[in-house]
Amino acid sequence: MAFTTDLIRNVALAGHGGTGKTSLLEHLLFTGGAISKPETVDSGKTVSDYMEDEIARKISLHAAFCHMEWRGKNINFIDTPGSSDFVGDVILAFRSCETALLLVDGKSGVQIETIKLWRELEKREKPRCIFISKLDEERADFDATLADIKEKFKMSAVPVTLPMGGGSSFKGVIDVVNGKAYPLPSSGEQKEAASEIPAEFASAFQEARARLSEAAAEGDDELMEKYLEAGELSQEDIVKGLSEALAANRILPAFAGAGLRNSGCAALLDFLAEIAPSPMALKPEVVKNSKGEEMEFGVDPSKPTTALVIRTQIDQFSGRLSFFKVFSGKLTPDTELFNVRENKKEKIGKLYRAQGKKLEEVPELCAGDIGLTSKVAGLKTNDTLTLHEEQFAFAPLRLPQPVHALAISAVNKKEEDKMSELLYKAAEEDLTFQVRFDSETKETVISGMGELQINMILEKIKTGAKIAVETRTPRVAYRETITKKAHAEYTHKKQTGGHGQYARVVFDIEPLERGKQYEFENKIFGGAVSKGFIPGIEKGIHQAMEAGVVAGYPVVDVKTMIVDGKEHPVDSSEMAFKIAARGAFRECMRQAGPVLLEPIMNLTVFVEEKYLGDIMSDLSGRRGRISGQQPVGGGIVEVKAQAPQAELLRYSIDLRAMTSGTGSFEVEFSHYSPISGKIAEDVIKAAQAFRIQEEEEE
Repeated sequence: MAFTTDLIRNVALAGHGGTGKTSLLEHLLFTGGAISKPETVDSGKTVSDYMEDEIARKISLHAAFCHMEWRGKNINFIDTPGSSDFVGDVILAFRSCETALLLVDGKSGVQIETIKLWRELEKREKPRCIFISKLDEERADFDATLADIKEKFKMSAVPVTLPMGGGSSFKGVIDVVNGKAYPLPSSGEQKEAASEIPAEFASAFQEARARLSEAAAEGDDELMEKYLEAGELSQEDIVKGLSEALAANRILPAFAGAGLRNSGCAALLDFLAEIAPSPMALKPEVVKNSKGEEMEFGVDPSKPTTALVIRTQIDQFSGRLSFFKVFSGKLTPDTELFNVRENKKEKIGKLYRAQGKKLEEVPELCAGDIGLTSKVAGLKTNDTLTLHEEQFAFAPLRLPQPVHALAISAVNKKEEDKMSELLYKAAEEDLTFQVRFDSETKETVISGMGELQINMILEKIKTGAKIAVETRTPRVAYRETITKKAHAEYTHKKQTGGHGQYARVVFDIEPLERGKQYEFENKIFGGAVSKGFIPGIEKGIHQAMEAGVVAGYPVVDVKTMIVDGKEHPVDSSEMAFKIAARGAFRECMRQAGPVLLEPIMNLTVFVEEKYLGDIMSDLSGRRGRISGQQPVGGGIVEVKAQAPQAELLRYSIDLRAMTSGTGSFEVEFSHYSPISGKIAEDVIKAAQAFRIQEEEEE
């Protein structure tokens, strides 16, 4: 069945690992009739944890797409992993959905990953709700969790459902919007049934109802006037006010429940269907047209068809799957859409909605809906598809830079190509995993968000393709430069049968400002060297700069000036001047105080306050320079620093060890800085050993 845009709701389930996202989704699908029986994570049969690695580890490792119909609405859910290693899948869910549902454990309160997700939602100004889970377990406390939410997020959550009791005395939930109770089902395989609100919870309900009316009034000026005059709002006004306030991200609705006991599902679904924003309710996105000009583009069923590819998955049975969100118009099978990146048309075949691993064919997908197609080889994540005459591109997924890198090679050198093919395929499915060949260090380097993510990909290659791989810490791309001016000359003279080779050049070199890379100036007067040989001289300089005289690393930030030279009417050639220039540059560099440069990284670390002292001390031990720190909410401190790349190669592992798995960081290249003494000696020795190894392998 096709659903028009106003009947679509897109919801991202997110939160710290272990808060019960998969279990809640399983029971939502059961409550809505999408599945006949809810399964547990331990059974390995849940709809959203269907991949082999998820079943084996009993945790979500990939975004899973599910859907159901409720009260005439189509609700698309994206269940996301709780580990920061797989944050890319959370971001694709936030990018695709109008509402985020954050799960918070009723015992543990707000945990570190949820705080980080909240920061991501704040950047997007995305509407969000909170589901306080596991309220049937001992030590669970709904009110204490609400207080924790207020403290961590500086925003008061408004209860939309209330728990009846807690822990072993948990009896179900009260739907504050619709004024009814849902007693706890006798088992997780029984659906909730509405009943009258028990007398013992009547006053709690009335108090929550008044608070909800007040929150609804904040969604609309007219409703606020009504509320101030009458002191309450009608049911219709409450629904209208909550809808507008949530779409504008002015309220934080909170729900109570226990996913495994199937409690809190019916009221949550009612709210999502009736109050959560449709795809048209949010403000338009900023896109760029073919001229690079910015324009606004919102979800609109009346415009020509456009869509954004949000995920690529390579399935062993279905082949290449391209998930997308339709932004405008209507998409039907066998439609030709223009791929803006490829600048060519792609034919979209059959259309599907995903129910976990099961694909359900649909006749069409309207604006705002999320679906997929298969076996379109030209589609990649972030591709914009359009029928517009004026081409434009949607903003790509805003993914973090990888923070953990390894150099990798196949044990059997004959399997290198196959290994690389599988690595690039994995990188296509998960854009936070990257593969590159570093021509400078002669290494294939893989990078990602953490050990778990990378180890899973390597395990697939090992078990699936039977390829044994070796990993090691990547080599650092050092540089060389000079510290003072120098002058040298070099004559290349070679006499053989026939024409010989002759060229003489005289160079001055001087340091350039860091980051300027290279400058060349021809200061010859009187034609001592013909202009036709100057390109050869520049080529020779570039060749010499590929490997410096200290440890063989590339040379940067040097200005070279040719001040004199000599040529022979018969024996001079471009090749001869190239060789002479190479020799002159090397001789100059030896006299110019050559030094090694190491890459310095900008580092931003997010840690709980209790770990701050350990982190600061550790960074000092890594030759880091701390530039500042500030609280960012939720008891989290942001530390900004600069540190050498060589000191950060294992930082993702070490930081997790120091912070019990709660710390995270972002890193990017800043600049190159000189090194000397023991550090430089060690780098030179390592470079010499590497060259010897290369020569032996050849």
